[in-house]
Amino acid sequence: MELKPLVIGDLKAKTPVIQGGMGVGVSLSNLAGAVALHGGIGIISTAQIGYKDPTFDQNPLEANLRAITTHIKKAKEIAKGGIVGVNIMVATKKYEEYVKTAAKAGADLIISGAGLPTMLPKLVEGFQTKIAPIVSSVKSAHVICKIWDRKYQKAPDLVVVEGPRAGGHLGFTIGQLENVTKEWFDEEFQGIVQVVKEFAQKYQRPIPVIAAGGIYNRADIEHYLNLGADGVQMGTRFVTTYECDADLRYKMAYIHAKKEDIVLVQSPVGMPGRAISNAFMEGVKIEKPKISLCHQCLEHCNPATIPYCITDALIHAAKGEVDRGLLFCGDNAYRAEKLEHVEDIMKELSEESIL
Repeated sequence: MELKPLVIGDLKAKTPVIQGGMGVGVSLSNLAGAVALHGGIGIISTAQIGYKDPTFDQNPLEANLRAITTHIKKAKEIAKGGIVGVNIMVATKKYEEYVKTAAKAGADLIISGAGLPTMLPKLVEGFQTKIAPIVSSVKSAHVICKIWDRKYQKAPDLVVVEGPRAGGHLGFTIGQLENVTKEWFDEEFQGIVQVVKEFAQKYQRPIPVIAAGGIYNRADIEHYLNLGADGVQMGTRFVTTYECDADLRYKMAYIHAKKEDIVLVQSPVGMPGRAISNAFMEGVKIEKPKISLCHQCLEHCNPATIPYCITDALIHAAKGEVDRGLLFCGDNAYRAEKLEHVEDIMKELSEESIL
């Protein structure tokens, strides 16, 4: 099967692969720029993106907004004309400011999940930035498309369909994640494709649909292309690259992980996720870590009641303090055997073919 370029309005990626946004500090300018340089679409995670700023503890919002601009600029310099976007969670405190800052900084694309991005079209008015919601069901796809159509007379430029095999925060309950089958999601995915087609016809323009979650190699890509996808989003595969922005010890945790080490977890903010089991995850079951400072990361978070601070846990992980951190991952993380260069992965994905 020949891979066709991914076209999003006036944007065109040679290879229909979007690198998933991974935070905190996993997909920043270095990784996103490299993926964009080699024909894909690179995505910067804005989740606590300014965590290295010396003023982060005192004013995380200003540190994060500055870092958004800095990383978009740097990624575009690396990409040399390639497509660079950002992932901004709807659950982020001051979400509107994050979106406006990214658009002003020249983000080519904003992908937004962890809630339905009902206000996103309004926030990017006046900019050329393309916008894409993340959905996980036919119902959520229909709801967000209908809201954008009714309130803004606009359809998405792209729709990302994230399945139950992804890492990070997921749009399913723990019960669904434990019982959902691949066949069920394939059927749901095809239903979402049909919903998006209805709005594409209404607006007389193509709206690409992107499959995400559990996609690791060329065979996975072709599977979803055969189901009607225009491309795929891959996160986990790019963690174990030299260009990934996380610490080497973070990457090695993936390489050393066994299949049974990858578990479902309940985030402090009520969303389930998938991560590598480690000393930190076992420890929080016994004793709540002390939370000395609120980093103002997510809207629905009460430091007095959460089992641990997710910002602290993710920053520890990104810095390589893996036994003190939360290691989000997709269910394919155990398949990583070595460090790779982004260029080699993109070549493998674009040139290899199933006979």
